[in-house]
Amino acid sequence: MRRKTLAYFAVPAVALAAVVCAGTPAHSQVTDILTAPKTLIDRAIEARKAKDIVEDNRIVIDVNKVMADLGTLKASTEIYEQRLLITGIFDDKALYDKFRAGVDKVKGVKKLYWHAIFMPKAEQERRTKEMLDWADVLVLETKVRVNLIGTKGVADVNYKTVGDSFGTVYVLGRARSQGEMTKALSVIRETKGVKKVVNYGYVKP
Repeated sequence: MRRKTLAYFAVPAVALAAVVCAGTPAHSQVTDILTAPKTLIDRAIEARKAKDIVEDNRIVIDVNKVMADLGTLKASTEIYEQRLLITGIFDDKALYDKFRAGVDKVKGVKKLYWHAIFMPKAEQERRTKEMLDWADVLVLETKVRVNLIGTKGVADVNYKTVGDSFGTVYVLGRARSQGEMTKALSVIRETKGVKKVVNYGYVKP
């Protein structure tokens, strides 16, 4: 559910039919790739219970439906144990407000981390040089994921990371210890291109 960052566009609702049926956040579908060595135990550990995964998928489908009903793909979602992260840039204030209202009505969200913003097209054009486009954001997210996957002692499957147009990486998920969380955040901060890290993860053995 992400498109070129500086030129977000609206699409016919019919074109979003496949998105509505998908319970996996769109950026996860393209960046969740295993390309580095990993110990079996770190790769296999998934802290979420099956019922949490089912509920997370249901929430994402409901958010996708809000976007489909509005005919837009201007936001990205990520979720972990009903903690929902929304990012994106809208150039239409009315659409932005309707989307926020629709998301607020989605049931089952324990915590909403709202990082979607309204930014007029003129301002986006003025800030083009300081903002990443869609391809650059995708590259940044992929580098972060690869670095987490390649870090021994970090159960990467328990971390959900999302990048935005300003080089900020948002972190959801669960660490098995404070040491693991510290290591994971350090790896993310040291990834080339990351300007800021916002951590919404937590520690639970």
